[in-house]
Amino acid sequence: MAVVKARAEEIDLLARLLRAEAEGEGEMGMLLVGNVGINRVRVSCSDFEGIRTIQQMIFQSPGGFEAVQKPYFYQKARERDKQIAQRVINGERFWPGKFSLWYFRPTGNCPPQWWNQPFIGQYKAHCFYEPTGATCADIYNTY
Repeated sequence: MAVVKARAEEIDLLARLLRAEAEGEGEMGMLLVGNVGINRVRVSCSDFEGIRTIQQMIFQSPGGFEAVQKPYFYQKARERDKQIAQRVINGERFWPGKFSLWYFRPTGNCPPQWWNQPFIGQYKAHCFYEPTGATCADIYNTY
């Protein structure tokens, strides 16, 4: 059962984002990026209070994703990528993306904070940041 509403067009859109943001980090890297995106749709806190759809999350400005500015993002979604997108839409969550709202790929080590949120873990080149309960209690609600 889906944890956020998603039409076929939004599944394709999320699949393209996952590929463009994390294809080089394999399936798990794409799942983790998907976790962050779905978390942003689910919560009502911080920079994501008005975000309720996958499309709004992907094209949020400011705060969206650099990938939407690159031609690779606009290529057709592949079936494998749509399956990964559907998995996160269905609620599969993995550490360190499980409760994270931010990630990025620094040129060096992961800084201890990003957008004033604590570093929670790293997967390959991406650093993940999870809000505290005081900042965003919604993130810890179960599906």
